[in-house]
Amino acid sequence: MGGTFDPIHNGHLVAASEAASRYDLTKVIFVPTGVSAFKNRQIVATPENRYLMSVIATAANPIFIVSRVDIDRGGITYTIDTLKDIKKDYSDYELYFITGADAVSQIESWKDYKQLFSLAKFVAVTRPDYAVNCDIISKYSIDQLEVPAMAISSTNCRQRAARGEPIWYLVPDGVVQYINKHKVY
Repeated sequence: MGGTFDPIHNGHLVAASEAASRYDLTKVIFVPTGVSAFKNRQIVATPENRYLMSVIATAANPIFIVSRVDIDRGGITYTIDTLKDIKKDYSDYELYFITGADAVSQIESWKDYKQLFSLAKFVAVTRPDYAVNCDIISKYSIDQLEVPAMAISSTNCRQRAARGEPIWYLVPDGVVQYINKHKVY
C-alpha cells in the first residue's frame, strides 16, 4: 500500500484490511513515500515522522508491516522503483499495489507507467465522494475497492491537528499521541 501517509489514518487501515480480505493477502506492506514526485509541496511531516506514524498505526495487525524502501532509497519516489524493490524481497508473491483512486487517475503521468502492470495488480481505493476515472480503471484493468472509511483524508487530519482540533478516532490513538508529542503539524 503506497502513499504519503501524512498522517496515516483509519481510512488507510480500513482500506488495507478490506483489500487483505478481498484478495486473501498474507501481508500488506505500507510504503510511505520518501520524496513525492507529485505532492512534494503538500507534504508537511518528514519522511521519518511519516514512517514512525505508520509503524505505530499498523503495529496491532499481524499482517501489516511497514517498509522504508522509498525513504532509504533517497531521491524522488517513483512507484516503478518501489515495485521493483519490493519484488526483489517478495519474488515468490503476487503483488497488489493498493492506493487511492485519486492517485490512480493520474497513472499515465507516472514514470514508466506501462511497466507497472507487469509488476503488480493495481487496486484503486475509492472514497464515497470521489468520482472515479472509469476510463483509466477500465483501460488498465485496475480493480476498484470502495471503502466508506476513506472519507477521512490526510489533508483534513493535518489541518485539524494544526488548528488544535481533535483528530481522535480519525487516526489511531498512538498516532494522535505521536503528533501531539512531536508537534508534527
